[in-house]
Amino acid sequence: MANHKSAIKRMRQSNARRLHNRYYAKSMRTALKKFRNSTDKAEAEILLPKLHSMIDKLAKRNIIHKNKANNLKSKTTRQIARMA
Repeated sequence: MANHKSAIKRMRQSNARRLHNRYYAKSMRTALKKFRNSTDKAEAEILLPKLHSMIDKLAKRNIIHKNKANNLKSKTTRQIARMA
């Protein structure tokens, strides 16, 4: 256990941030799963901009890596193209 006040505060802050980041990463994964399970192209096209926006925000805040974000966006766009 940390002995310094600053170390105790740092532990509190890092734990709060970890939980916050986990929540948003999980929300993105859930939205991604919903998108991947959609079979209707019209529905998927409605979900796509919201999903891309969410992925971009997570990458901007370093919750996910920027390359992972770009890979996810590429895969989801290709999935829409294959639905045609």
